[in-house]
Amino acid sequence: MRTVFLCGLFLGMGCLTCLPAKAPFTFDALAKIARIDDPQLSPDGRMIAFTVQTVDLTANTKPTQIYVVPVDGGTPIRLTNDGTSNTRPRWTPDSRRIFYVSDRPSPAGVSNETQVWSMNADGSDQRPVTSLPTGADGVTISPDGNLIVFTSDVYPGCTPSNAVPGIDYDAACNKANLDKDAASKMHARVYTSLLYRHWNQYQGSRRRHLLIQTLNAGKVRDLTPGPTDTPPFSLGGPEPYVFSPDSVQIAYVANADTDLSTSTNSDIYLVPAAGGAPKQLTGSRGADEGPIFSPDGKRLAFRTQTRTGYESDLWRLAVMDLQTNAITSLTDSLDRWVESYTWAADSKRLFFTIDDHGSQPLMMISVTGGPIRTIAQGPTSITSMQFTPGDKVLIYAEQSGSRPVEIFKATSKGGSGIALTHLNDDIVNGYQLTSLERMTVDGPESSKVESFIVKPPDFDATKRYPVLFLIHGGPEGEWGESWSYRWNAQVFAAAGYVVVMPNPQGSVGYGQAFTDAVNGDWGGRAYQSIVATMNAVTGLPYVDSNRMAAAGGSYGGYMIDWILGHNDSFRALVSHAGVYDLASEAGTTEELWFPKWEFQGFPWENQGLYEKWSPSSYVKNFKTPTLVTHGELDYRVPIGQGEALFTALQQMKVPSKLVQFPDEGHWILKPQNSQFWYKTVIEWLDQYTKPPF
Repeated sequence: MRTVFLCGLFLGMGCLTCLPAKAPFTFDALAKIARIDDPQLSPDGRMIAFTVQTVDLTANTKPTQIYVVPVDGGTPIRLTNDGTSNTRPRWTPDSRRIFYVSDRPSPAGVSNETQVWSMNADGSDQRPVTSLPTGADGVTISPDGNLIVFTSDVYPGCTPSNAVPGIDYDAACNKANLDKDAASKMHARVYTSLLYRHWNQYQGSRRRHLLIQTLNAGKVRDLTPGPTDTPPFSLGGPEPYVFSPDSVQIAYVANADTDLSTSTNSDIYLVPAAGGAPKQLTGSRGADEGPIFSPDGKRLAFRTQTRTGYESDLWRLAVMDLQTNAITSLTDSLDRWVESYTWAADSKRLFFTIDDHGSQPLMMISVTGGPIRTIAQGPTSITSMQFTPGDKVLIYAEQSGSRPVEIFKATSKGGSGIALTHLNDDIVNGYQLTSLERMTVDGPESSKVESFIVKPPDFDATKRYPVLFLIHGGPEGEWGESWSYRWNAQVFAAAGYVVVMPNPQGSVGYGQAFTDAVNGDWGGRAYQSIVATMNAVTGLPYVDSNRMAAAGGSYGGYMIDWILGHNDSFRALVSHAGVYDLASEAGTTEELWFPKWEFQGFPWENQGLYEKWSPSSYVKNFKTPTLVTHGELDYRVPIGQGEALFTALQQMKVPSKLVQFPDEGHWILKPQNSQFWYKTVIEWLDQYTKPPF
């Protein structure tokens, strides 16, 4: 379908027509997808730079290169070739050069880490900009083109403890510390506080700081000196630092709380580009992040939460008047999470996207508040919106559950959205990809629970198919119109399954009360909603209710573990990185704000709730054959959770298999590991759902 911009702009929403049968969309097809990301419109509105990641299964790598495509249309041109990671393209104000971050070899003896590079808009004259022993990442260019800001993991001891922001970066000291660490034969880690590991890495001697470099003299200064990581702090949202339009100041996000393991209370700070004491701009008890200055420099837009310690609180769009410091929350009436946002050129309007029933429509509101207008909506997700000068053309990225990301443009003259990239057309047209269908059932407490269904290739309504339920993580997450590489429903459907993806309590996009309904109730309403969905699915004429399976990761893995002890309707289960024992998980995970919020305290404070909702309390009921997969570098849900589950299954004589990935974290990302994971999961499901059993 094609969806109309209600204010005069139009978006192409992934038109799909009935086509002859094509090849099933297997993992091999998934590996061919060009993964488009980070589109950046040039200031003159003529070109778009973006990154493309591809999969090299033989080399077991995912090289990323930088491309450009004209806004007026044309074939994308690849600009980089050296190195395997070329990311974050950022235009100079005159649109003549592109700065980016590359892992290509640095000048001899400098560093083995990424550095900032620059090149002409046509890819010529590629040269290094930074040469720091500690490397450089996350480059941003000042509007006047004289400065760059970036991050680097530095040794804080190389600056005085009382240093004022803007102190010179000490390259010699940092290099000496790097050499000392590399030569040391002792690798003990010693900690006296939390957060000592995060996601998939342990904390070392270095801390991430925000550095600034003048382009004329190459002088590098530290804007956030001190013993702790300062920016960027983000719960996964928009850019954590940005220049003011006059290039005089930088807004950045930081969390100043002493215990970062239990705090989500980030705030926005303002620091002079020349150095000096930072000024705290926001002070809500929850997270404030994603600062974006208005083009006239008078206001700052950001997104904000009100509840501290809750990473899944409602994300609101707010604006601060930089003259009065008054803050206006613009979207209180919307009851939907605000995701990405951008300013109109006149500084009077904000365009933003929200999570809504599995899609991300585009909205608009005045900076003074008032009615919220829906600009475009449909079965897709819109991101990365940017306007050309004068707001004549809107550039955006779009994806759905059946189409990977491509870059589009829409004009103020109206008409359909125009795809500017077609890097995946051959794959999309050559394989059978199925549009997502919606189904709604009655859940507990008069709730309405929505699911998405993906049917197998060459679907025949007169046949009966096995069913695979996919349970999303979070628990405050969602399934919907977005393209996935880690849990791609199209690949599972191609294996012959009717794939059902429920959004039970805890899911976002259905109002904050629906999201909050999972707090302290992990195996309650959400499980009941999944059972209600299961009962409805078994009534579908094309479903074989005797051949159902379920799989999930993280909280989805928890729900699989919970199902093990409470429901025997499934012939096979797959638990990836699942929470099995709540008490031990609370003591070994790194972001402690999560269990503290979800279970109203720690195990010693609320033992009964932990025991009630812990799958480990119901081991005696385990019967269903279960595949357990886990990454050994997973510190969000440490691998002991998967190992304990497998031990219980084995002791209960339940058919089970454990697959460990020594070089993976919470997600299975390396190409050959991902290929093996998909193959193993599908073989496990087939073993129990397809004859002969």
